[in-house]
Amino acid sequence: MWHTGDMFTSGWHGFGMLFWLLIIVLFILLLVKAFSKKREASSTAMDILDDRYAKGDISEEEYLKKKAELEK
Repeated sequence: MWHTGDMFTSGWHGFGMLFWLLIIVLFILLLVKAFSKKREASSTAMDILDDRYAKGDISEEEYLKKKAELEK
């Protein structure tokens, strides 16, 4: 008679559905990761100034002067 299994246990048809479901989930995860990196990559001027001071690229005097200019 007719097979009454569900789509995930009914042989190759179930495997095909599971395969496409995994492909869609992976695609969504890649999109989320790409957009989150883009958001993290954008730094404010103050963040860049802080990083440069922390690395020793600029002096404390120059840091304070530029910080005051940015806070205007």
